[in-house]
Amino acid sequence: MGPLHWIDNTRRHPSAILLGLQLAGMLLYPFIEGTDVGRIAFGAFGIVVLAVTTGMVRRTPGLNWVSGGIALPAVLLLALQAAFGMPDLLPWSAALEAVFYFYAAGSLIAYMMADWHATTDELFAAGATFTLLAWGFAYLYVLMQALQPGCFAGAVHPQEQRTWTELMYMSFALLSSTGIGDVIPLSAHARMVAAVEMFVGVMYLTAVVARLIGLTLQRREPPLS
Repeated sequence: MGPLHWIDNTRRHPSAILLGLQLAGMLLYPFIEGTDVGRIAFGAFGIVVLAVTTGMVRRTPGLNWVSGGIALPAVLLLALQAAFGMPDLLPWSAALEAVFYFYAAGSLIAYMMADWHATTDELFAAGATFTLLAWGFAYLYVLMQALQPGCFAGAVHPQEQRTWTELMYMSFALLSSTGIGDVIPLSAHARMVAAVEMFVGVMYLTAVVARLIGLTLQRREPPLS
């Protein structure tokens, strides 16, 4: 299996690249969280994820000019934060990233629901869409925490602001309906957004993922004699 074969696979399954990139970022970020190098690296990583996701949207029914119009200012704000700090830009970049990831997730859902055949890339897209939704809600929580400090509490240092890792963990727990973990929403607004995420997670698993699984099993059924 040479490099040309690998390149061909990445072209045929771009959703796998997006999924792998997001999961890799989640696993690596805790090693550098809380450091200046980590802040710069994560800002650069966010730009890469936005670029890859924008390219992925081009393969879906989503509108390129919409995704690009959201991604470009988000990339600019991330670049400014990575280069100069500028924490005051965090709410703005978080808001743009949340909108962008939700739009990208919606575009991938439209891509998966467009036909009655479940391709390999669409199966990877199911995982990538789940992570996009989780990232979108996590950045929405970052925005809410910036606007309403103390709206989330944790078992460790409950009075402090929650880190990106903690909010991402809570987002995945809520979206997958596996619990809430040790980070909980305290304010009414935070609790209602958390409730919406739980609803979105249940609907996504039952409506989109279940449909893809059904199409995959139908494709593998032997023909009737």
